Amino acid sequence: MPRHPPFVHRNLPLLLLKARESLMQSRRPALRGHGLSDQQWRVLRVLADPAHASGLDTGRLAREAHLLGPSLTGMLARMEQGGLLLRQRCPMDARRSVVRATEDGLALAASLAVAIEAQYDELDARLGRPKLAQLYQLLDEVIELNPNLNEEKDTVPDEATLLTEAAA
Repeated sequence: MPRHPPFVHRNLPLLLLKARESLMQSRRPALRGHGLSDQQWRVLRVLADPAHASGLDTGRLAREAHLLGPSLTGMLARMEQGGLLLRQRCPMDARRSVVRATEDGLALAASLAVAIEAQYDELDARLGRPKLAQLYQLLDEVIELNPNLNEEKDTVPDEATLLTEAAA
C-alpha cells in the first residue's frame, strides 16, 4: 500500500477563514445592532460604492459580494422590505433586475463605515502600518493567482452602460 507524504504546508484556506472570522467577530455586534447579517453587509457595502450609484444587475452584485445567486434572491427581498435597497427591471432589458441602495441604505452604510474604520485603525495600531500594508499586498498577490476571479462572467453591460448607449 503506497504511503502518502505528510502535509508540508499549513492549511492556508482554513487559516484565511480563521483570520476572516477573527476580524468579523469585532464587526458583527455593529452589524447585528442594525439587523444585518455578514452577507447583507457585503451587499450593502458593494451597493454603497459611489461607482455603483446607478445600480448593479443581480448577477454582477452576486459576484462582487461573493454570494451565490440563489442566496442573494431571498436576501434582496428582505433588504428591500427593510427599506435598504430597491430592485427594478432594467428598462433596456426586462429580463434583468437592477439593484440600488436607498437613501436609508446609504446612510446605514455610512454609519457602519465609521465604526468599521475605527476597527481598522485598531488593527493598524496592533499590527503596525508596515505589516498591514504587507498583508494587503500578499492578499492581493494571492487573489491575482486566479485572474478569472474578478472577470465578468458574462458580457451583459450594467444599466448605466445600457442607458448611455441608448441615449447616443
